Amino acid sequence: MADLKSPANILTVIVIGLFAVVPFLAPALGEPFYVLVFARIMIWAIAAVSLNLIMGYGGMISFGHAVYLGIGGYAIGILSFHGINSAWIQWPAAIGACAVISLIFGAISLRTRGVYFIMITLALAQMLFFLSVSAERYGSDDGLNILSRSDFGVSFFSLEDNTTMYYTIFAFLLASVFISWKLVHSRFGVVMRATKSNETRVEAVGVSTYRYRLTAFVIAGVMCGIAGLLQANFERFVSPDMMNWPRSGELIFMVVLGGMSTLFGPVTGAFVFLMLSEILSTWTIHWHIIFGPFLVLVVIFARGGIHGLLTRGSDRE
Repeated sequence: MADLKSPANILTVIVIGLFAVVPFLAPALGEPFYVLVFARIMIWAIAAVSLNLIMGYGGMISFGHAVYLGIGGYAIGILSFHGINSAWIQWPAAIGACAVISLIFGAISLRTRGVYFIMITLALAQMLFFLSVSAERYGSDDGLNILSRSDFGVSFFSLEDNTTMYYTIFAFLLASVFISWKLVHSRFGVVMRATKSNETRVEAVGVSTYRYRLTAFVIAGVMCGIAGLLQANFERFVSPDMMNWPRSGELIFMVVLGGMSTLFGPVTGAFVFLMLSEILSTWTIHWHIIFGPFLVLVVIFARGGIHGLLTRGSDRE
């Protein structure tokens, strides 16, 4: 049973608590801007949790994972551009598009291993990135404005209300962590972790690792796509930059920073990554000079990320 008093679990409770109270706390402190910051952090945290599912537990380092952010976002933006604002159409379309694309990309890329897998996920994602750049009707490089958020058709639940939008993102973040927990602690999760450790032995006992890895790849793609559709609704804007390769690199940094193969590590990683970026950027335009060495030090001296470091500190006690 997990030690509820361990530093890692205490940090988890603090971060969740902050997410829950920021819409009330930030305005009271005279900093309403941080409501927007925390909403963005939660969206990226959902994407990081989805990447951790395949990278942390499955050993699949995808350098094109952010493409599903773009697919989910553009599904909302394009349908809204054509006057379709119903969430009952937009959201299934976004999720379905992510499922189909991740199935195709996974079926191709999972036939490779190691650096070849990394490069083919990057190549496939960049194909869609350049497709979005060439789509002049939908804004090309300039992106696409979304005039209204998804409409669920009920008066008591409207995403046009910023507080409702915030807590919708919060609910999806909790759901993504819960789904990951259920998957990791199921037979599916056991096979995934065993495959990461020694795929040959798993196949030797008669388990089709390809099917499990492909299923995980699709689940992660859909989960990341949900983060994309939430981002499109929250920002009222989508652009090709959402799916460019640096965004995938940032997701990998978030997972590594927080702790791979931990349930809440990616959320902590997203929180620290984006909060530090926000704070340092207010000090100097050259904040990358400070942030870069910090990430290098974490990778070198904090194996297992922040959660791994806190867990080891607790074990020494």
